[in-house]
Amino acid sequence: MASGEPSSTRRRARNIAIWFFGALGGILWGYDTGVISGALLYIKKDIPLSPIVQGLVVSGLLAGAMVGAGLSGKLADSLGRRRLILGAGAVFAVGTLGAAVCNTATLLVLFRFVMGVGVGIASVVVPMYLSELAPKEARGKLTSLMQLLVTVGIFIAYLTDYAFASSGAWRWMIGLGVVPAVLLMLGIYTQPESPRWLALNKPGNEDARRVLVSLRGSEQEADAELAEIQQSARKEAEQTEPLRLRMLTSGRLRPIFVVGMLLVFFQNFVGINTIIYYAPTLLTNVGFGDKGAILANVGIGAVNMLMTLPAMRLIDVSGRRPLLLYGALGMCAAMILLAVVNLVGLSVGPLLLGITLVGIVLYIASFSISWGPVQWVALPELFPLRIRAGAVGICVIFNWLFNLIVALVFPVLLDKFGAGPNFLFFAVTTALAFLFAKKLMPETKGRSLEDIERDLVYGG
Repeated sequence: MASGEPSSTRRRARNIAIWFFGALGGILWGYDTGVISGALLYIKKDIPLSPIVQGLVVSGLLAGAMVGAGLSGKLADSLGRRRLILGAGAVFAVGTLGAAVCNTATLLVLFRFVMGVGVGIASVVVPMYLSELAPKEARGKLTSLMQLLVTVGIFIAYLTDYAFASSGAWRWMIGLGVVPAVLLMLGIYTQPESPRWLALNKPGNEDARRVLVSLRGSEQEADAELAEIQQSARKEAEQTEPLRLRMLTSGRLRPIFVVGMLLVFFQNFVGINTIIYYAPTLLTNVGFGDKGAILANVGIGAVNMLMTLPAMRLIDVSGRRPLLLYGALGMCAAMILLAVVNLVGLSVGPLLLGITLVGIVLYIASFSISWGPVQWVALPELFPLRIRAGAVGICVIFNWLFNLIVALVFPVLLDKFGAGPNFLFFAVTTALAFLFAKKLMPETKGRSLEDIERDLVYGG
């Protein structure tokens, strides 16, 4: 081993620590997103919530996520990835504690917004940080891994909701989110900065080289990777140009932007957010007790998490487009089943409860193996390098906006029309999502950006 090179044991421990604390960012994102579904049943007993205020409580986090995602790109470049993740942990902690102790709907919405800013930052910076520290042979798995970690966080949130369901302790349900937030802050403080950020922002490259040596265990590998980073930075500087919205809405880039926007539109308007945020509310409407609804929600969270695992393999074996097509068919069938059951007026009883639960499980399984992970993998593949970061950033902001709209409006529509017409609406949107995937969505697996662009712009 050359002088200055770390031992394999130390290097392995360092890499495990990086992945562990990076993973906490994804888990925390999922926890804060999912915990509100069970907590809502009990918040209403302490703080009066009309249907529109329920929507504001849920969507407050999503509005904050839009802000966090919008700010994170420039902040990550100016402050560094590590410091921004540290800041996100602090924002998580403040928002979580505030939401747990507040006693008015206004403060609850406000602190949910603060939590959302942390979610938005984590959704952009944590995958970026992990990908820039990972060896190149592992980078391709990171996007799907983050989706898995988010589902793990949602599952943990559902388990926490169930643990406190008997006492109705919604403040503990929300407040325990501070534990991974503090662990993230303490852990990421001990981790290195991204070598890519150091190479671009610290003169001399000594800091970047030192981090790479500690990560790779070889000065030769570190020097080779540092040279690749410098070459990539020069290439991006030559090819990247300031992105203006009119570049995407006119000219030859417009078809690509339309596909990207439709992808994020359908990912939200197929109804997934109604299940993630409101499944216990839906289940109590068809006859489940509060605790039974939250227990069923734990099962839904487990399906959501477990069905993401085969997606991580199938996305590179079967391709992106087939997963979208079959996922849309499964979701459409589930929504038709749920709509019919609710519209024919089955009386509350075991049959209604069982069919409703089957429909929700079929729906969540179909989404988790397809539209859930595919969006995050396919979006960066759609856009040419010179405008990729900016274009994906715009699509992600709209992703949070569409998420917010569904979360805000659904409780009002559920109260006004009942579950059946809402499920019928989502059956239509899932059918349209199938048509989008069949007619417009290109297969990006193993294809060059030039091929994808030619396919979208010139029709093949």
